[in-house]
Amino acid sequence: MDIQKKSRLLLRVGLGLTFVGIGVYIFMDPLAWGSIMQPWAMKLVGPWLVPAMYANGAFDVAVGLMLIAGLWTWLAAAFGALHIFSVLVVAGVSAITVRDIGLLCASLALALDTLPPSILAKLAPAAVSVPAAKAGMVETK
Repeated sequence: MDIQKKSRLLLRVGLGLTFVGIGVYIFMDPLAWGSIMQPWAMKLVGPWLVPAMYANGAFDVAVGLMLIAGLWTWLAAAFGALHIFSVLVVAGVSAITVRDIGLLCASLALALDTLPPSILAKLAPAAVSVPAAKAGMVETK
């Protein structure tokens, strides 16, 4: 296994364990986790705070397990990044959530790094690999 594959594995499993851990902690004390929400967000969920936090925890666990198992890694990482972004919007950046910026960037990096070539070609046609160009699989200008 080359260093790039080992790095990707470490990032994928580390993020997966983090998401599972967050989900478990949310299940253990949903009110504590809900308390970090901005007032405007608290008004939106109102009496549904605990069920919303349980759903949040379940989502975190699902994303984490997908990452650990390597199932649809790019999709799990992308959903994880969107979720962390929404946490930063709903909770704001604080001493508690500032570390989520690193999780957001790590999730985005993993999502981009594991994008299937067919999707990558549609999103960024010019972003073809040098080996593909040398093999005559794509035209170069």
